Amino acid sequence: MAAGVVHIPWYATLLRHERLAAALQEVAPIALKYGATEVQIHQSRDDRYRFDHMCWFESRLAWETFWESKEMILFRARYQGWYQIPVLYVWQDVLARIEVEPVAEEPAAPAAAPAEDTAAA
Repeated sequence: MAAGVVHIPWYATLLRHERLAAALQEVAPIALKYGATEVQIHQSRDDRYRFDHMCWFESRLAWETFWESKEMILFRARYQGWYQIPVLYVWQDVLARIEVEPVAEEPAAPAAAPAEDTAAA
């Protein structure tokens, strides 16, 4: 099966967006333990209560193992009052992925030392 990315749309309940943001950041690395190759969590600037949690996996089975893991079941139970239910994730196949490496800046040339006055006084 082809690699895929799962989008998990979390939507915080009233006045809990900051606490949910912190909790999502804490849980993010757990996906790597279950075979995720990348994890990103985005928070909307237009709607601070809206989060998009994305996990890249090489197989759907690896994703399902993560989602049904003890850690994620505990996470969903512990914070269930902090987000709207249901959470309906979407598996999407990765068809293309292109990344641009940032160009390293050249170090600045050292400043020239001031010329000494060699004229006789």
